[in-house]
Parts: sequence; C-alpha cells; structure tokens
Amino acid sequence: MANTSSRTLRLLSLLQNHRHWPGGELADRLGVSARTLRRDIDRLRELGYPVEASRGVDGGYRLAAGAALPPLVVDDDEAVAIAVGMQAAALGAVAGIEEAAVRALAKLVQVMPPPLRRRMDALRAATEPPGWGAPAGAATDPAVLIAVALACRDTERVEFDYTDRGGEPSQRLVEPHRLVPLGRRWYLVAYDLVRQDWRIFRLDRLTAPRTSGVRFRPRDLPAADATAFVRAGVEARPTGYAVEVRVRAPAAEVAAQLGQWADAEPVDARTCVLRMTADTLDWPAMALGRLGAEFEVVTPPELVAYLSEWSARFGRATGRTSG
Repeated sequence: MANTSSRTLRLLSLLQNHRHWPGGELADRLGVSARTLRRDIDRLRELGYPVEASRGVDGGYRLAAGAALPPLVVDDDEAVAIAVGMQAAALGAVAGIEEAAVRALAKLVQVMPPPLRRRMDALRAATEPPGWGAPAGAATDPAVLIAVALACRDTERVEFDYTDRGGEPSQRLVEPHRLVPLGRRWYLVAYDLVRQDWRIFRLDRLTAPRTSGVRFRPRDLPAADATAFVRAGVEARPTGYAVEVRVRAPAAEVAAQLGQWADAEPVDARTCVLRMTADTLDWPAMALGRLGAEFEVVTPPELVAYLSEWSARFGRATGRTSG
C-alpha cells in the first residue's frame, strides 16, 4: 500500500479530475477502507482543500471551490499541455496576460523533470503557430523568455549574447530588473554592468542567456515603472511607421481585439482613434482588417497606398472567383 503522503496526493489528483466520486469507488481506487478514506479526506481539509461530503445512496465526495487557490496536482500530460498553453499566452496569443503567463510558465518549467521538458518543447514545435501578424525573424524563443524571467525573479546577474539594431553582436553582463511586453515584442529592462547604465534589450535579439550565480541588490529604476521606461525608450527611437486611424467602433471593443499592440483613444461612444507603430505595413493592414469596422487612415499616406494595392488584388481575386 502506498504511504500516507503519496496516497494523499493520489486522492487529491482523483478529486481534481472528477466533479463527484462515490465513496466506495474512491476507496477502491486508492485501495483503502472507507474509514481510512475518511481520515485522508480530513487531512486534505486540514491542508485547506474544501472537500464536500454527501450522504445517501449517491453519497460521495467532491472538491468544492475554495476561498484561495490551493496547490494543484496534475499528471504528466496535463503538465505538458499547461506549459504549451502558457507559452502561447506568453508570446501574445491571448492579449493582456503575457506577464502573468511568463510567471506561471517559469514556475512550472522550474519543477519539470527533463523528460517532460523535452515533450513540452517537441509538442510546441509541432503545434504552435507563429504569432499573428508577427514580423519575420522577430519571434521570441520561449527558453530565453523563461531563463530571463527566472533571473529577474531571483535577482541574479545574467550574461547573454546580443545583436543591436545595426546588426552588431556583443556580450552583455546585466542585473535584470523586469520583463515588459510592448508592441508585439518582449523587452528586458536591466542595468548594464559594463556600460554602467540602464538599458532596454529586445528579447528576440537576445540569445544564450547564462546565469552567473551572483545575486545583487536591486537598484532604483530612473522611471515610474519598467513599462514607462520601455515606452520612453522605444518611442524615442525612429520607427518605420507611425499609424493613426479613425475607427467607427467603440474604443473598448477595438482595444479588446488588439490588446497591447495598439492604443485606442475614444472620440465618442461609437468612434475612436487608433494609434500604433510598426516596422512594416503588413501588421497595421491585417489589424485593421481584423477589426471588422469602417475606418479612415489619417497617417501615413504609405498605408493608404498599401491598402489600395491590397484592395485591388482582393477585388481581382473576387472577380475571378465569381466568374
């Protein structure tokens, strides 16, 4: 018979997998008596798990929703599925939860045994689609994301290879401060120990992060927060296109569809001004088409020409199809 600790974990896993277990069936699955099962249920309750019991012919046990989220017990397949889902969310598949997804993913990967990590990587490589509208070559490696997130959490110095916007490679040794998702990219805010100043690093240009094992005392960031620091730095750099579009849709609806990739400022209850920056025009074009609302391009004029070209191409395709 399994020892008490392992049996308790097994019991918790069974309760989390099914809404209701008849008492006799649950005892049989664990290979214990009804009396022992009741003691194990009481032990779970002492640990904070709200296990409810019902009497009668259909009597049994169920795990109710608690006031706080208790530790979960998942099997190998479930752990891999959760990790792959968190990777997709961290890379922008679900707008607005990227930072939380990275924190959850870092916790999960840290305790994963190597065989499960290999399964997770293989499944992600086989099934994860590229980020919608992401520019070529700008994908962030989930392994890099996790490694840097852990270094930020542990206040541990990290060294990595970095390629700047001009294509110049270098090695950096930094004290990582915070990861910030902004404009379809991930940025690392860190104090560069060689240059003795705060720097912003794009994670898609960062490779081979290596922790040094050296802890540090966090410095004061010269900004209200890391997001404000990144915004100020990114907006100060020249970009390909600054897009401004008047959209005939409520700002809340537009923001819900595009998330952090653009800013929607309300004009009135039915209209908003959409602003975004982009290296190429394909992303704004796809984003505007995805909205399903009427719009007018304010700037740049290149976007007007780009959309006209798309419109003509789609019109020709539609004409050929209907013919």
